[in-house]
Amino acid sequence: MSQINKDFLVELLQTPSPSSNEMEIQKKWMNHVKGFADEIRTDNAGNVIGVLNPEAPFKVLLAGHSDEIGLVINRIDENGFLHFDKMGGINPKAAVGMKVTVLGYNRTVIGVIGVNAQHHGGLKDDFNLEDLFIDCGYKTKKEAEEHVQIGDLGVYKTEPEILMDRYMSGRALDNRTGAFIVAEVFKRLAEKGCSVGVYAASTVNEETNMGGAYFAAAGVEPTMAIAVDVTFATDYPGVNKNKHGDIRLESGPVLAKGAPINRKINKLFENVAQKLNMNIQYELTPRATGTDADRMRLTGPGVPISLVSLPLRYMHSPVETVSLKDIDEEIELLVTMISTLTGEESLNPLED
Repeated sequence: MSQINKDFLVELLQTPSPSSNEMEIQKKWMNHVKGFADEIRTDNAGNVIGVLNPEAPFKVLLAGHSDEIGLVINRIDENGFLHFDKMGGINPKAAVGMKVTVLGYNRTVIGVIGVNAQHHGGLKDDFNLEDLFIDCGYKTKKEAEEHVQIGDLGVYKTEPEILMDRYMSGRALDNRTGAFIVAEVFKRLAEKGCSVGVYAASTVNEETNMGGAYFAAAGVEPTMAIAVDVTFATDYPGVNKNKHGDIRLESGPVLAKGAPINRKINKLFENVAQKLNMNIQYELTPRATGTDADRMRLTGPGVPISLVSLPLRYMHSPVETVSLKDIDEEIELLVTMISTLTGEESLNPLED
């Protein structure tokens, strides 16, 4: 991965964007892609969509969501401690002892998620979010309310790290990596040229309701849609591979297989991977994918979908970890597949 591209990914990772509050990161993404787009579109959900070849009848929608899991303040007690619920899939055990950036209505403040000292009994074994709180240094509820109010959001305060020049680790790689990959694919297709319309979307709200994906697909009315997300790597200690499959970092992009997935789109990816001599991994999504693909599929008359995912360790933790090699290969796979489309392809599984 080139340094300039890595810098943009790091910029995305350093920008707080809890689900429902993605405006700052969306503006950065839009500024990045507008230089090579024929059009830039936005909508009332908060999506940003870059367009190539807007007159082409065959339209490919790429969607990578920009939002991250977060904390939502639900109570401020008399001593100024902030209590919170989850905005997306927060793991209470991963939250203990973390630093937090609270996006207050009047000021951004730093806090820590306090934990009862082990000397005083520690946390009970079955604790949940209701047992945790954020300490920002306030002494009273009145002082806290000068900066923070109910409904304000917070995210873990971490910095991305490069591990052994091969892996990247940090919070919210789910799914800033997807938004980054979509932007990079869009840029390369603009440089290379393609015969179909390309609609590259940085979507919102995936971690909570996937409403951004619905707005994007309903507005574009694509011929096909591809969700670009992350999936569970299982190549670290303690994971039951018999139950969760064998997905590894540095073993290539992951294609989903299951009832929601259009087999013809997957075959297009497999043919390209074979020509590129690129490894592909598979995950099973029998009923639903749990990603933007599910909402895009059910817009308009129905949209054929595929899901291309990046293997990711430690999902929904402050130290999610991915391979830079996998990012590069996924970009190459997407660019090559889309650039080879003629616009005459049938995605109807009953047609040859």
